[in-house]
Amino acid sequence: MNELKMLASERERIEKAQHHDPFTFLGRHQTGDQVIVRVFAPGTQRIEIMESGFSLERLTGSDFFEWSGPANQVPERYQLRRVDKAGQASVYYDPYCFPPQLSDYDLHLFTQGKHWHIYRILGASTHTCDGVEGVLFAAWAPNAARVSIVGNFNDWDGRQHPMRVRGENGVWELFIPGFEPGALYKYEIRNRDTGAVFLKADPYGRQYEIAPDTANLVPADTRYQWRDQDWMKRRAQWDWLHAPIAIYEVHAGSWRRSESNRPLNYRVLADQLIPYVADLGYTHIELLPVTEHPFEGSWGYQTVGYFASTSRYGPQDDLRYFIDLCHQHNIGVLLDWPPAHFPKDVYALARYDGTALYEHSDPRRGEHRDWGTLIFNYGRNEVANFLLSSAVYWLEEFHFDGLRVDAVASMLYLDYSRDEGDWVPNKYGGRENLEAIDFLRQLNEVVHEQFPGVVVTAEESTAWPMVSRPVYVGGLGFSMKWNMGWMNDTLSYFSLESVYRKYHHDLLTFSQLYCFTENFVLPFSHDEVVHGKGSLLYKMPGDEWQRLANLRLLYTYQYTHPGKKLLFMGSEFAQGPEWSHENGLDWYVVQFDGHAGVQRLVRDLNNLYRESRPLHHFDFDPSGFEWLDCHDTEQSVLSFLRKDEDGFVVVALNFTPVVRNQYRLGVPEPGAYREIFNSDSEHYGGSNVGNSGQVDAEPIPWMGQRHSISLTLPPLAGIVLKPV
Repeated sequence: MNELKMLASERERIEKAQHHDPFTFLGRHQTGDQVIVRVFAPGTQRIEIMESGFSLERLTGSDFFEWSGPANQVPERYQLRRVDKAGQASVYYDPYCFPPQLSDYDLHLFTQGKHWHIYRILGASTHTCDGVEGVLFAAWAPNAARVSIVGNFNDWDGRQHPMRVRGENGVWELFIPGFEPGALYKYEIRNRDTGAVFLKADPYGRQYEIAPDTANLVPADTRYQWRDQDWMKRRAQWDWLHAPIAIYEVHAGSWRRSESNRPLNYRVLADQLIPYVADLGYTHIELLPVTEHPFEGSWGYQTVGYFASTSRYGPQDDLRYFIDLCHQHNIGVLLDWPPAHFPKDVYALARYDGTALYEHSDPRRGEHRDWGTLIFNYGRNEVANFLLSSAVYWLEEFHFDGLRVDAVASMLYLDYSRDEGDWVPNKYGGRENLEAIDFLRQLNEVVHEQFPGVVVTAEESTAWPMVSRPVYVGGLGFSMKWNMGWMNDTLSYFSLESVYRKYHHDLLTFSQLYCFTENFVLPFSHDEVVHGKGSLLYKMPGDEWQRLANLRLLYTYQYTHPGKKLLFMGSEFAQGPEWSHENGLDWYVVQFDGHAGVQRLVRDLNNLYRESRPLHHFDFDPSGFEWLDCHDTEQSVLSFLRKDEDGFVVVALNFTPVVRNQYRLGVPEPGAYREIFNSDSEHYGGSNVGNSGQVDAEPIPWMGQRHSISLTLPPLAGIVLKPV
């Protein structure tokens, strides 16, 4: 009697989708030489075991079917023939006759936060068990009472494919034989404490429906054949510290649009963007996040799919094609990767199993006030492992050449953008987020160890020390850091009318006080040309000629200043309006001489920077820079040397529209100096004031140098000279 009650209870829990381990009841169960097979199959007319031809008996008033008999009549892995109520027949292996598939070792590593390839274990992946092919689903939901796989294959019915829980680590799994890639799915989760049931996308899902739809698609194994072997070999030996790095920052959905104003797909983008970038001389493309995101206006920064490239631009293999083609054209590809926060969308990571699983439960630690998003709980091993595995996934599976980590400052400080009383100190009473610091250090150690030649760059806007110094000396371990202070000071200076610039000369010279404390990237990024800030062109003062001249001077200053370079798309041809993610760039303006001139200038600056070793070899070393004169505030002129071990170039920048005739500069060596670059050249739309190709040094000591040259400094322009 007790056994009957227990069986009835088991059936009721499965029927009500409340069972935490359906394998204890469903499937094949052998006792001695007898076996019983149980199947729960709503909407079924009849069902039989294919190998024996035995029909299962429906239990009265239910959707349960049973057969019992000699064990040798039913193999351990058996197929069922089901006829539904419409008379349609189907044959499939019973998922509940297969043993657990995930290894204890994999689960242990995940619990310890040290499984860099956990994306191969969790999520949905093709799998073979005992010669039977199918898809293995696995989800982490430790506070769930029940997790089911639902989708268009089972009418989104959470009763039909409940998963088994694997011990105390909170991982659920189910192998579904014969499952085909391309099917839509989500997880239906029942919370253990409240009984609430909700649908969630797969955090490890590798493909989503096209937004605004939110289901995952079971991914097919990639068949992409990489052709970038030579690039990958060179990258592993790449001395990026001393190499020229010029980055073209791109939002894939708005660089250029189709005739119907739709984003280009990855393959069309590759065929159009790569030749353009190669022609301009950039070394790298940096993609704003192409991880899946529900809200177009977040530009990808509010990510839900940390293992899925957005379906807006095509399938994952098309993104592989884009990166591969870049490598074949000697262009690296960097991924903007946002581990600082995630959106509150109810179908995604937020309160994933009914509790604050990926985030902190206390909103003083778990919510970003600025962005209305949630903050990862970096101190939880499984969460840190999730993010670390995401980084490894993009680098290993897609051959990205680096990551740009967004909003690092918001990760480092517990009181970031918070009012007094709206944050919780760390265990020492400080404002530093110790768990996030540990996570970032581990991220950088893993990436640099596993992927030689890959760079990890921090967008970090404070004075946090040693961001780009190795972990073993106490740093955060990043390769490079965006120089936000330089960017802000530079744009503040350039926004001034030239008559006022002499009073703010320090905005340009201050950067040399800290220039080599970090490995800096000099960014003019997307953030500077949105939200009412105006384009770079319209930040410049004066009439149209002066604006264009100022912009050419701005880029000349950027490319001659120590540090790697980054420019957002459209700025290279002086786009006028602010960037809009809903429209393509204003390509038509390139037909006008002024805009075409700026584009030619950027091309020549890239080539100059790449080919002139003194301009890049010691970007991170003070031995590569020497002031000639940083005190000429009255005339608003800066002059300096850029050097390597064997030579130097002379840089002179005039920040006023006044031509400076017979302007004397000290130089280290006698001889002739050739003008190898002049931003005022008529080729760029300038007034063509210059020095007739070259000048000769005179034995007149000046500015602490034994020789000097007399120059004509063009208006609102910079020149670069090289000793002949």
